[in-house]
Amino acid sequence: MRRGRLLARALLAALPPGGAGAGGGASWALPHVPLPPRRQLGSGSGMSEEAKRVAAWAAVDNHAKNNQVLGIGSGSTIVPVVHRLAERVKQENLNIVCIPTSFQARQLILQNGLSLSDLDRHPELDVAIDGADEVDSDLSLIKGGGGCLTQEKIVAGYAKCFVVVADYRKNSKNLGDQWKKGIPIEVIPMAYVPVIRAVTRKFGGVAELRMAVRKAGPVVTDNGNFILDWKFDKVHKWNEVNTAIKMIPGVVETGLFINMADVVYFGMEDGSVSAREKLAL
Repeated sequence: MRRGRLLARALLAALPPGGAGAGGGASWALPHVPLPPRRQLGSGSGMSEEAKRVAAWAAVDNHAKNNQVLGIGSGSTIVPVVHRLAERVKQENLNIVCIPTSFQARQLILQNGLSLSDLDRHPELDVAIDGADEVDSDLSLIKGGGGCLTQEKIVAGYAKCFVVVADYRKNSKNLGDQWKKGIPIEVIPMAYVPVIRAVTRKFGGVAELRMAVRKAGPVVTDNGNFILDWKFDKVHKWNEVNTAIKMIPGVVETGLFINMADVVYFGMEDGSVSAREKLAL
């Protein structure tokens, strides 16, 4: 059993146990978490942004402690995480070092006055906090909608505890139920065509090169690579698929995060937060 799973269980020990979720997860309400003042949720994107905010507060307040090294994820979900962390560091005079997963994360850390470091100086992290594009009943994740999957997986993989923050729209029974943009695959540029052919021949579906919006040509990652978005057409055994795709020459990393998340905090439509932890096998 990973030490991270033990840490997550200890941190959540105060939570009242609920019924077991599908796929071995367990769910709790979080009445003890000091949630931010509630705002009018409204509808659409405003509701989801508020849901992200309350989930971010729960994750930071349950897991960020003094004298820790924290991994900071990427994407819109991580913005309220960093804001809350900066508030606590200032209010409580916490000694926390932050490791970014992207250029965006690095800028957020610096803009909010947090201590920036890297894996050279801190090769082992206490906690990594990040978002997800989708979470299934086994707490398998799709990540990489923002293009930072490789760095995100590296930082999460070297953390004792990997904490995920998401809004209610990301909670699915199966991967692909909600997220329709496919599984990101980071590839070496010269290999993107043969990788597309290899993935679709072996697993079906359609794989496409992700194109930039305000730039002519493909999206280029922080590592100088391309991203494929594989739109699968059926449910797979994701652990086997992840391993098989990573063995294809030219593949750098996939956006499948299997058996990595220790706990996921979901901001709900009513402004509450629920948490699911992956149970040990």
